[in-house]
Amino acid sequence: MRNLVAVAFVEPVSAGQVFARDAWPLHITLVRFDVADPPAEAKDDDVGYRASASGAAPSASGSPETGPQETDPLADEVARRMDPVVRAALGEVLTAGVPASFGRNGSIPVTLIEPSDRLQRLHEGLLDVVESLHGRVATGAYTRSGYRPHVSHQGAKMLKTGDRLVLDRVALVDMAPGGTHSSRQVLTLWDATL
Repeated sequence: MRNLVAVAFVEPVSAGQVFARDAWPLHITLVRFDVADPPAEAKDDDVGYRASASGAAPSASGSPETGPQETDPLADEVARRMDPVVRAALGEVLTAGVPASFGRNGSIPVTLIEPSDRLQRLHEGLLDVVESLHGRVATGAYTRSGYRPHVSHQGAKMLKTGDRLVLDRVALVDMAPGGTHSSRQVLTLWDATL
């Protein structure tokens, strides 16, 4: 079982980048989930599965890039299925809303993202992909109509109300690369800034 998350980065990142669990670049969480090996139907789809499992991905603008790593068939299959959903959302301009506090006792300062139909469709489309992979979302109450897109503050780094940002860096991130829960790794990056 792998713990993965799809995010939209606000700050520049690169495919394969590793960072400490408490040093995330600013980002909007799109969906966090657990998933097992690709379902049997994906393995039977020789063309699609072998192409996605090759580890190679196009590097043109807006195309997913994988980091320098060994072949990761599970992550490749997840990224392959997410690709059309992500591509449909790239380029959306978002606006930072008001500050809020999340978590137990309001201990996590965040900046909400103003509602966006395209961002909501991205979130729901990614959830559909997770469901198609028989994945599990631990925080189901905060999905679909309960989704509240936000950017958590990272020390002094935060968005301010009215800041504009472009949805141009979406990534699939491993929450425990190599079983190491103290770090995170960008597995696939859709980067429309290139």
